[in-house]
Amino acid sequence: MSIPKEPRQLMITLMYLVLTALLALNVSAEIIKAFFKLGDGLNRTNGIIATANDKVVESMAASIKKKPTYKPLLKPAQEVQEITKEFVDYISDVETRLTEKAGGVYTEDDNADAWKMGRPKGYKNKEIPNLFFVDGYEGGLEETTLPEGPVIRQKVAETQDKLIALVESVSKNRNLGIKPDEIKSLKEKMTLSIDTTGLDGKSWEASTFGYMPVAACYPILAKFANDARTSEAAIVNYLAGKIGATTVKFDKFQAVASAEKGYVIKGETYKADIFLSAASSQSKPSISVDGSSLPVKDGVAKYTATPGSIGEKSYKVNISLKNPFTGKVDNFSKSFKYEVGERSANVSAEKMNVFYVGVDNPVAAAAGGISSRDLKVSCSGGGCQMTNTGKFKYNVRVSQPGQTATVTLSGGGLKSTPYKFRVKRIPDPKPCIGTCTKSAMGTGEFKGQEGIYAKLENFDFEARCTIDGFEFARVPKRADPIIALNRGGRFSGQAQTMKNAAKPGDLYYITKIKARCPGDKAGRQLPDILIKIR
Repeated sequence: MSIPKEPRQLMITLMYLVLTALLALNVSAEIIKAFFKLGDGLNRTNGIIATANDKVVESMAASIKKKPTYKPLLKPAQEVQEITKEFVDYISDVETRLTEKAGGVYTEDDNADAWKMGRPKGYKNKEIPNLFFVDGYEGGLEETTLPEGPVIRQKVAETQDKLIALVESVSKNRNLGIKPDEIKSLKEKMTLSIDTTGLDGKSWEASTFGYMPVAACYPILAKFANDARTSEAAIVNYLAGKIGATTVKFDKFQAVASAEKGYVIKGETYKADIFLSAASSQSKPSISVDGSSLPVKDGVAKYTATPGSIGEKSYKVNISLKNPFTGKVDNFSKSFKYEVGERSANVSAEKMNVFYVGVDNPVAAAAGGISSRDLKVSCSGGGCQMTNTGKFKYNVRVSQPGQTATVTLSGGGLKSTPYKFRVKRIPDPKPCIGTCTKSAMGTGEFKGQEGIYAKLENFDFEARCTIDGFEFARVPKRADPIIALNRGGRFSGQAQTMKNAAKPGDLYYITKIKARCPGDKAGRQLPDILIKIR
């Protein structure tokens, strides 16, 4: 993802990154709402940009009637809009198909909360995006659906190439006097791209959409449309500027307060940056809070307050600015709130809201205003054992599934405070052969398999399950079945011989699969595997 230079686009990018980072936390209803609000905001912004671009092209057409020399610039501007529209329409279609996979949208017949109306029913589901964008839906030959992620990546690359090719073609017209450094600068403003940095061995689609909640996918898709519209605006405004046409600047502003934190301890200082969403070093707004003026530097004013009591606090911001589009002075007013509270303690499991048997369960335990030296942390129940791994950091090991483990905080003047966690065994793994996604294999591919393995899916801990054994059956075409018992996960003995005898039309059944995960005292039964040789 390239770093945009325009303040408004930079703000949108930062908002997108912050909400994406929230996925590391439990996905609460408030975060889900935030994803939908960000997606709605991006879509509204995309509409404003599209309307502005239309006005620029209309202005170009009017100017060319007086300056026919610049007529070669109008067609490229119109072609840019066609390229962008095709891409944005594709993104809209992807959103529609994703919503269908998520069960459609809530309607009045569903008797749901008001904020859910028109939202996808499966908004919290993380499996749907992984199948839709990364793995695809596997079924019969006629039902198999390829993943959409690679298609998006290809569409972005194709659209980007088309826009760059169009810009370069315009620069070849010597009569227009376009300089190479102008084209270079224009390309840098085209933000539509695929960021492949920091993937850590994952595919781009898995890193971007893999096991995201459905709700988080909409702002991601809207961001692609926003990048396309912004790239379109950069090109159209540049072309219009070459013929002296009036370029359209954004004429809508929003007052924003960016606080270091929205919840502070009594006696601490609350700090916030107050600015317009389109703020820049050239803007000179007049900003006041509750009637008191604030100094402004580069379009930003800093506001501080030191609350003396707990509870919800609010302040009103007034901003006056000469609108560069209309030439009039516009006034903006908005109220902001923050919460002031007392010091309190908290314990949270960093990966899940339960403790799992057989693995390290990382825990953060802290109490506001109490140092790590004074804080006492203990664990009991469920076979609980706790190890300190750093400042306010601990690893918990449990051994009794079905029980409850209790983490207790005390010390430093804090009243003994217990936190309870359910103790569960590691969820059942999925039995796999090969890539774990195929129900049919060619003879060569099947003979090349060394055995089966147990795959833990949607499990955020470092854990590995092993295969104890299984029953292996070959059903040759027009012949009686052959059955063998196999110890461990690797094919051996008779099972290896049966595998190497595979022919097209054969069916192989792998049943009575036993697997053992960390903390298991006995093997657990896994589902069967059926492979057809083609």
